[in-house]
Amino acid sequence: MPVYLYECEAHGEFEHQHSINDELEFCPKCQEENKPSPMKVKRLIASGSFFILNGGGWAKEGYS
Repeated sequence: MPVYLYECEAHGEFEHQHSINDELEFCPKCQEENKPSPMKVKRLIASGSFFILNGGGWAKEGYS
């Protein structure tokens, strides 16, 4: 599942992993603290994307 970057006004930036079909609406930290009105979150565009090569073969040989 992909990891998305979100921002909460109270807690700042955080990452959250969920399905591409889902979208986080409220801050999980605000909900954990049982705030009467949890903050809405804004999804941010991450600047650095990366991928990890696992297994044998090309990844194991040092990408050459």
